[in-house]
Amino acid sequence: MNTLDLNFNKIAERRVESKDQGSKYPPPFSIRFTFEERAHLDALRGRQSLAAYIRERLFGEDAAPRKKPGNSPIVHAEALARVLGALGASRLSSNLNQLAKAVHLGTLPVTPETEEELQEACAEVKALRSDLMRALGKMSEPHP
Repeated sequence: MNTLDLNFNKIAERRVESKDQGSKYPPPFSIRFTFEERAHLDALRGRQSLAAYIRERLFGEDAAPRKKPGNSPIVHAEALARVLGALGASRLSSNLNQLAKAVHLGTLPVTPETEEELQEACAEVKALRSDLMRALGKMSEPHP
């Protein structure tokens, strides 16, 4: 056994001892990269977190995941992108605020056209909710 292995084992034993004494996590480790090195790492890691990628490269199959599998909230990236795009392009919050103000002032005319527009707005909100729930893995069926 070489000196590096002995040092690693000693450090690992200390970590186990400190964990037994109530320490939840070991202290973080920091490393600085050049802009080029960081860009290269970002390109190599893909959708994986940088920390997970580095741990995997260092420890291979022995790398312990920091999070449980399936813990990532983004399940369907396309649906999430569609929802965020629709929310960004819409005036939904502004329109809802105007409707609430008109209701409080008692100036909202309830005509068949108004009722139809409110029904359409509700359908759009339901579609956005459905896409968001699918993107978060809470629902498997797309909205109609």
